[in-house]
Amino acid sequence: MKSETERLQEELNKNLFDSLIEFLQKSHSGFRKNSRDWGYQIKLREIPTAALVLGVNVTDHDLTFRSLREALQNNVTPYVVSLQARECPDMKHFLQKLVSQLMDCCIDVESKEEENVQITQKTTHCSMDSLCSWYMNVTQKTDPKKPGKKRTSSSQWQSPPVVLILKDMESFTTKVLQDFIIISSQHLHEFPLILIFGIATSPIIIHRLLPHAVSSLLCIELFQSLSCKEHLTTVLDKLLLTTQFPFKLSEKVLQILINIFLYHDFSIQNFIKGLQLSLLEHFCSQSLSVLCCNLPEAKRRINFLSDNQCENIRRLPSFRRYVEKQAAEKQVALLTSERFLKEETQSLLENLHVYHTNYFLVLRCLHQFTSSLPKCPLGRQIRELYCTCLEKNIWESEEYASALQLLRMLAKDELMTILQKCLDVFRSSEKQLGNTAKRIEEFLAQFQSLDAQAKEEEDTSGSQSKRLQKTDLYHLQKALLEMKELRRTSKKPTKFEVLREKVVNFIDTLVREHLLPPDTQPLHEALYCSAAHSLREHLNAAPRMALHTALNNPYYYLKNEALKSEEGCIPNVAPDICIAYKLHLECSRLINLVDWSEAFSTVVTAAEQMDANSMTSEERDEIIHARFIRAVSELELLGFIKPTKQKTDHVARLTWGGC
Repeated sequence: MKSETERLQEELNKNLFDSLIEFLQKSHSGFRKNSRDWGYQIKLREIPTAALVLGVNVTDHDLTFRSLREALQNNVTPYVVSLQARECPDMKHFLQKLVSQLMDCCIDVESKEEENVQITQKTTHCSMDSLCSWYMNVTQKTDPKKPGKKRTSSSQWQSPPVVLILKDMESFTTKVLQDFIIISSQHLHEFPLILIFGIATSPIIIHRLLPHAVSSLLCIELFQSLSCKEHLTTVLDKLLLTTQFPFKLSEKVLQILINIFLYHDFSIQNFIKGLQLSLLEHFCSQSLSVLCCNLPEAKRRINFLSDNQCENIRRLPSFRRYVEKQAAEKQVALLTSERFLKEETQSLLENLHVYHTNYFLVLRCLHQFTSSLPKCPLGRQIRELYCTCLEKNIWESEEYASALQLLRMLAKDELMTILQKCLDVFRSSEKQLGNTAKRIEEFLAQFQSLDAQAKEEEDTSGSQSKRLQKTDLYHLQKALLEMKELRRTSKKPTKFEVLREKVVNFIDTLVREHLLPPDTQPLHEALYCSAAHSLREHLNAAPRMALHTALNNPYYYLKNEALKSEEGCIPNVAPDICIAYKLHLECSRLINLVDWSEAFSTVVTAAEQMDANSMTSEERDEIIHARFIRAVSELELLGFIKPTKQKTDHVARLTWGGC
């Protein structure tokens, strides 16, 4: 699953990276040709700029830029620099970071020592003139006419460009960007620079940050990455909506991961980490997860199950429901015979894999029918339909009934297009669902035959209309009224309506037969992760609640019997910060530090019971006072209190309530 995830991410970014590389190569062609054409001369004054719109899923941008940098170094140029706004508060730091990263980019392995010397010299004076001279020296050393040099594919050009990636373009200071662009455009003929702007919001931000006089120095081309929602749909399609991987998620677990993605960060990386965490949780908490593998291996493992594992199978709720439906003799055999239990488990596990194969085929077919309906009663994305099918019998919902009503009003062209897509879905699977593909082909053939019949009816109606045209107006109106009344009274459905009803009933039958919820299948617990509560605790962190629990009841985490206390009491052996926290809960908005310190000292001295001979009272008070100051400082760091100017010897309380 991990290798499939990595391969999937590479494929999703491949088209974007290919178009970017093509743009960079075309942009640098004029500089390499050194043409005197007027158009080239005008173009040489503009800095080629790629505006890369990546979306608001900022947490995924680092991985994307890392992959982009590797692709550019392998295919375009070894001189790729990546800068962030927090590293460049002004022009001085901007140039220093640019120079320091460029000096680390070496084409010639033999000249590393010389370039290291250049680093120490130029960090003291960073300017565009020094960059231009450095670039000229480096490109002369990598002259392709000189033999004996080891060169990469990205260094085939005599003058490779310098690519500067600004990861978070919106966060850069406007003055820094303007100054750098103006200075770079004046040295573009000797320092071939290409800019890549990483944009999280909208391309219009370029014109908001840069005035026209500066933006006119840029030759901007827009590149749009794949939408994070489309990326999520692809990940679900390749990892969960497939029989390639037996591991599956229950409805609650999947809904938690999707909600975190949609309402928190839009991060595909975090979604994949959540999927990995659910996989780990399933294999750690479910003893029968040993059967979560491909079918041949699972059958082999069943033969080596221990007696305890067989008992765990008998305890599964789904297996107990299955046993209750069997005959009395078979029930006794399943509950007493280990050999018979293993044989039945192999059969049930095989049925579960067949169920998944048919389930996903029918799910995709139903999605083809319902995704284009008005208002999308079952959802526009397949993940919405999948979550509904995991939760309950979908045919019992009002949305499903509404979808069937809309399907009964589809036109013939729309219905034929959807049927063709469903036929492609069934044909793409090696194991087709019985004769379903053949039935769909028959429906398509019948729809096509309706066209020929419709043409014949048009010809006959045309001849009738010609006969009607020969009569006078009175007889024509009378004949039309008779035809209208005949159609109204008969209400006989047309051949197309009858065939359309057959198609809808056929799809409804497939749904009722194969889209049963997974919890109705025996042994589904072995493949489905259902640890929703544990996953929510790990992913939906509640730091304030955790802090309150740790400070108010330290036994919950430390498991020290001495820390047990009744509710409302302050244990005198608790950590200092816990004592100070519980005392501060008893105070109002403003806390008197003197009173707080005296109360703290009273609790602590009751715990320690110091010997008067070993330590004087003054020394003891100083130690307790230091411990109190440290505890108060820690509470201030955690955000529970803050200093106030109303009273110098008071602090303000910032939190209220139990959490």
